[in-house]
Amino acid sequence: MPTRRLLGKLRPALAAAALALALPLHAQDIVVGQVGPFTVLPVPDAKQVNEGIRACLTQVNARGGINGRRFAFFELDDKYSADTFVTVFKQAMQRKPVALLTPIGSAAIKRMLDDKLLDSHDVVVLNAIPGAAALREPGHARLFHIRAGDREQIEKIVLHAQTLGIRRLSVLYQNIPIGSSGFAAAKEAAAKAGATLEVSGLQTGTEEAGLAEAAKKIAGAGAQAVLVVGAPRYAVDGVAQLRKAGVSQSIFTLSYVPSGLLAKAAGETAARGVGITQTFPNPMGVVLPLQRDFRAAMREAFPAVQDYTSFHLEGYVSARVLVEALRRSGEITPEALARSLQSIGEIDLGGFRVNFGKGNVGSRYVDIGVVTVKGKLMY
Repeated sequence: MPTRRLLGKLRPALAAAALALALPLHAQDIVVGQVGPFTVLPVPDAKQVNEGIRACLTQVNARGGINGRRFAFFELDDKYSADTFVTVFKQAMQRKPVALLTPIGSAAIKRMLDDKLLDSHDVVVLNAIPGAAALREPGHARLFHIRAGDREQIEKIVLHAQTLGIRRLSVLYQNIPIGSSGFAAAKEAAAKAGATLEVSGLQTGTEEAGLAEAAKKIAGAGAQAVLVVGAPRYAVDGVAQLRKAGVSQSIFTLSYVPSGLLAKAAGETAARGVGITQTFPNPMGVVLPLQRDFRAAMREAFPAVQDYTSFHLEGYVSARVLVEALRRSGEITPEALARSLQSIGEIDLGGFRVNFGKGNVGSRYVDIGVVTVKGKLMY
């Protein structure tokens, strides 16, 4: 059947499936939720992750769900507050979800672990942002990370710097777990690579004056490249202050920073040339089957969205992994889902592979995208 005719036949089913995600729950629905910062920074990450999740689940529902059971998806706003996260997490549990997908925020995830929420509630958390080592080690049997962690991202940057002949790397990092563990990871990666790479660091808060002062010190220290590690807004402001201080050398940051936001907030000139690690393939690419499947799902669910980001793809991948694990789980419960993720081995989503057989981190894929004109990424 020609593609156009097939899509025409599928559209009514996809529209009905999208509506079903928002309708009241039925007894046999597979309930899945997302808790994240939808109304404050780091907007738009949570919204874009949400759209990717919805694109996948709408597509699956249109094809009959899992053994006739459809997904019911909900989201709750934690306002990027650890206290609010705990409150809405408990509210989410009243809906008895089999899983929560892709929570965002180091403070929120740390509170989830410190308060032992996964011990007192029956749910799986699949994927989490950020990937700081402090939030992954020792880990939890009900917390599964899809994306490569900060350590793998920083190792990629260090090896890239070594290839470029860089010998002095300065790390500007935020005084939160992602920052301090990121600085430690940079030093470890340099030692592991056996490179003659000198790694120095400056820790600051988010205040503009402190960032500006640190940027001036880095500019005067003769570093050949700078790595900025922190929450998305911190990284954006850090890049802006470094450029204002006269740093024209290579600047790198981690995958949590949307390139469009960087160009908008720091300015296109400041953003151009910044290297941003990527833990998923190019969302605008068409080479991999995953990329083509993702783009088709997004076109059907969100036809008005023209530019796809890594967070769209991350949400889509999170939902795809959930679906594949549930299909092989035998029953639809959090316990069965966790067992399935641990035991099924490699999940090939079409050129992007996830495997939790050796621990709670499924992928170690890392690439580096370079910001070009208008905040676009070149891979």
